[in-house]
Amino acid sequence: MTVLRLIHGAAALVAAGSLAATLWTGLHDRGVALAFGVLITVGELTRWNDTQGRRQAAPLGAACSLAYALLGADAGRPSQHGAAQVVTVVLVATVLGAVPHIWSGGSPTADHLARRLLTVGFAAVCFQPLYNRGVFTPWSGPAYALLLLTLLALTSLCGAVLAAALARCRTRWPFVPLLREELRGLLGIGSAVCATGAVMALAVAVVGLWALPVFCLPMLLVQLSLHRYAAVRATYRQTIASLARATEIAGCTPAGHAHRVAALSQAVGRDLGLTGPELTVLEYAALMHDIGQLSLVDPVPGGATAALPAAEQRRIALLGGAVVRQTGVDPAVAVVVERQADPYPEQPLAARIVRAVNAYEERTRGAGPDGPLRALEELRLSAAGTYAPEVVESLARVLARSPGTREPAPVRRTGLSDPLPGWVTHG
Repeated sequence: MTVLRLIHGAAALVAAGSLAATLWTGLHDRGVALAFGVLITVGELTRWNDTQGRRQAAPLGAACSLAYALLGADAGRPSQHGAAQVVTVVLVATVLGAVPHIWSGGSPTADHLARRLLTVGFAAVCFQPLYNRGVFTPWSGPAYALLLLTLLALTSLCGAVLAAALARCRTRWPFVPLLREELRGLLGIGSAVCATGAVMALAVAVVGLWALPVFCLPMLLVQLSLHRYAAVRATYRQTIASLARATEIAGCTPAGHAHRVAALSQAVGRDLGLTGPELTVLEYAALMHDIGQLSLVDPVPGGATAALPAAEQRRIALLGGAVVRQTGVDPAVAVVVERQADPYPEQPLAARIVRAVNAYEERTRGAGPDGPLRALEELRLSAAGTYAPEVVESLARVLARSPGTREPAPVRRTGLSDPLPGWVTHG
């Protein structure tokens, strides 16, 4: 948690210093500050949050914040504001836009605000002092545009590191996969936000504030598309969850078994470095791993397939894969379901995880306080022939983070395949 305190402390110092400097020197170019402040507030008001409140998307607010940080002129007249005023305007606008989210308890405001202030502050400090001193005066045309894009690229990298570091502090997931996921997102909506921020700054410098509504409209449409995309993903996941409950309704598996396996499988997948679509496939396969039992004439007692002979496990897995293929789910999910009973050297990593986690969950069911330790020991002893040793050890690490429980604390969904970088999605 030291890193978390450092980031929050740095953001607080930047905010306090900028606010004090702005109050001391006064607000310059008030019309420009008000225009950008209103747009940033609107972007925050229309920010999208996922159902768990971790993944957020505010492309309009991010683009306007970056544009104001890199604004050097207004309709040909050199601007007078500095880096401190940029941070102050972004701080006030972001807080105002976050009020409804705070009121509804819909998002973690501290992390969001810290990321927004540090990333925008970085861009403003790199640009405003040098611009005000005339360092960039010889730069014009394509060279000036390239300068802005370079600063935005550096800001994006810093934001990705911040997002990954804060996610690591909150979830204790490995840092490198989290950073890789954030960097991958820079190729998606992140590049659009950077380009829009640069174009806004260049357009206002030439034609004035009338350029802002023209370039804000596309960002608002992007934000609307993100809302719809999130709704489609939520509906799709609910459909998968409903299919997974079919085995429970039919009495083939105990209530909540599929969801417990899915949550624990995701945690193990994170620990082993899976990100993005790989984790989504893992979650869906874990939810539907027992669906083949619906095709059995005689149900398995307690739905405990891990204790069955290898041949019977493979038959149930193949039946499950056939059912998954008929539902129209991603074929990669069907492959994982089909191969969960294969010898582990031949399995994809997702299938190895589902098999080990399912066996652990079945062994701990009603086993008493010492059940988890005994189940892990049994998995270790059989790891050489049945379960992948690296998966068993990862499972032990995940469980160690939540001592006294059968499975780790519920894994919060993060929009795993959403191409949204941290400094954009989190602020």
